[in-house]
Amino acid sequence: METTMTKESRLNIRCDSYTRQLLDKAASYVHVSISEFVLSNALASAERIVQEHESITLNPKDFESFLAALDAPSAPNAALDRAFKRHADQVR
Repeated sequence: METTMTKESRLNIRCDSYTRQLLDKAASYVHVSISEFVLSNALASAERIVQEHESITLNPKDFESFLAALDAPSAPNAALDRAFKRHADQVR
């Protein structure tokens, strides 16, 4: 069963005639409206960009180092102690 989401926001895009013709042609090749074509491709690109900026990928060696640091954190230095104190003073 297919679920549909209510489309409650409009997005207007201006483009030159070449771009419009190209988008129309591409949409027709995949048998969707130009709106569906532009939205699905923009959404895929947006998801990829957000993923690239909001995730961290580590190689196995670095991942093991990361886990080791979580298991045995080093003691806070003087600058970190001052930052914690300043934060506590400002938040209270």
